[in-house]
Amino acid sequence: MTFVKIEGKKIEVGKIVCLLRSYRAHAEEMGSAAPEKPEFFLKPRSSIIHDGGEIVIPPESNDVHHEVELAVIIGKGGAKIPADKAMAHVLGYAVLIDVTARDLQAKAKKAGKPWAAAKGFDTFAPISEGVPASRVQNPGNLEIWLKVNGQYRQRSCTGMMIYSIPEIISHVSGIMGLEPGDIIATGTPEGVGPIVAGDEVEAGIEGIGTIKVHVIKSSAL
Repeated sequence: MTFVKIEGKKIEVGKIVCLLRSYRAHAEEMGSAAPEKPEFFLKPRSSIIHDGGEIVIPPESNDVHHEVELAVIIGKGGAKIPADKAMAHVLGYAVLIDVTARDLQAKAKKAGKPWAAAKGFDTFAPISEGVPASRVQNPGNLEIWLKVNGQYRQRSCTGMMIYSIPEIISHVSGIMGLEPGDIIATGTPEGVGPIVAGDEVEAGIEGIGTIKVHVIKSSAL
């Protein structure tokens, strides 16, 4: 069972929906325009690891990046959820690190091919223990940060997201029905960058928690 914990209770994870370019400054640093509406991709639940785990850099990649994100954990399923009803579907929140094999992603983009593999390796979605939605008064105004070896790489506020959480839930559920245990990773602020074997990566969101993981290189040939 692939799970996320909320106050010690294990919640089985369904699909992981990941927003892209949802912070304008991150879109700019990636040389892309901010999307006119929320855009997303899917990560497999097998990519999840927990606090104290290890991000494994695959032998195929020599350029792996970190991306800290606010994760929304769905508690009540639904399709075509109106934005003004969306928050009733949220069970809780967690800190998620969307790990990306940037070189594989760039190669796939250049060739016009899908880049799911660049996001989908095992260990590429570290997630913290979650907190109930009732304990987070305003998820749209929280400090979000990531450190590598104790040094800040990313430091921003969820208030800098282009779209609100209700808008994101409404948009995603209009395309694919959401189910209990689904996770929506709401995108990353600016400051993404490389991680290498031996690094310690720590990320946190105000009022939600932190996660710390280590980076190793795969021994597979």
